[in-house]
Amino acid sequence: MATTMTEVARAAGVSQKTVSRVVNGEPHVSPEVRDRVLRVIRELDYRPNNAARALLLGRYRRIGVVSLGTALYGPSTLLITLERAMQRAGYSFALASTLEGQPVSVAVEALLKQGVDGIVLSEPIDDGTPLRLSADVPVVSLGEGVDLTEGVGAVVGADGVAAARIATEHLLSLGHRTVWHIPGPQNWWAARDRLRGWREALAAAGAPEPPLATEGDWSPAAGYTAGRQLARLADVTAVFVANDDMAIGALHAFTEAGRSVPDDISVIGYDDIPAAAHLSPPLTTVRQNFTAVADRAVDHLIALIEGRPEPAEPTEPAVELTVRASTGPVRTT
Repeated sequence: MATTMTEVARAAGVSQKTVSRVVNGEPHVSPEVRDRVLRVIRELDYRPNNAARALLLGRYRRIGVVSLGTALYGPSTLLITLERAMQRAGYSFALASTLEGQPVSVAVEALLKQGVDGIVLSEPIDDGTPLRLSADVPVVSLGEGVDLTEGVGAVVGADGVAAARIATEHLLSLGHRTVWHIPGPQNWWAARDRLRGWREALAAAGAPEPPLATEGDWSPAAGYTAGRQLARLADVTAVFVANDDMAIGALHAFTEAGRSVPDDISVIGYDDIPAAAHLSPPLTTVRQNFTAVADRAVDHLIALIEGRPEPAEPTEPAVELTVRASTGPVRTT
């Protein structure tokens, strides 16, 4: 038989109203009392009735996330940090994944049917056309802007364009005439942002834009295939790779072809996966602060949900360049 709020209140020695405040993340509860109630909730395995709570408060205390169901490091880490940020704010987490060829609107509609107070668009697959949605709840995008026929929306997240510019500028600052790029799949927002940032950095520096390597699928195998192509070109001295896994494949291809890294070719990745610091050579990469991105997105969305002023811009950077041994000055001979 399901545990009731009355039983939780009795076991914790508080009123039902206090239990309700804790469950709904409301203020005016001391830390000691909140911790005691949460401990009893865990011990008794109490599950609040979301439907009843929604009728009472006009809200579900649940946030939906639209993402691609994947084990890739970046998206999966971001999902974990989003869920933790929502839990800290007193909201539960609901996930809807987009599949190849499926419109993002299908995942959004599935979340709306479940009952959510707001939606985060994390890294859905799309066809590259402007995203238009009908949603009667606030929507925060971690990538591109969204045209909403109802509700309110905002773009909050790491600036992948700026991060790609920083990575490309680092290679140019080492004296490389230009920088080649191994792109990710262009039905991902992140891949398009990184491609755009690379192009902007080259244009700003007056550097020639070389042809793109074969578009990858984020895997080491794709990076290896593209790396084999670039290794055959003598004028390739610097490569910005759209993620670390593909950079690992490219490093393999360059080494196999007898092109030393960084003496012959400098390589930069993106994500700073745990293995990046332990490669040979250790990989220069763009590190994403997933916790900062998730906290900012959730804070902003909850402010929209609850009608509060938008939070101040964070001072902690969402991305930063981590320089290691895979990049170096261009050879002068």
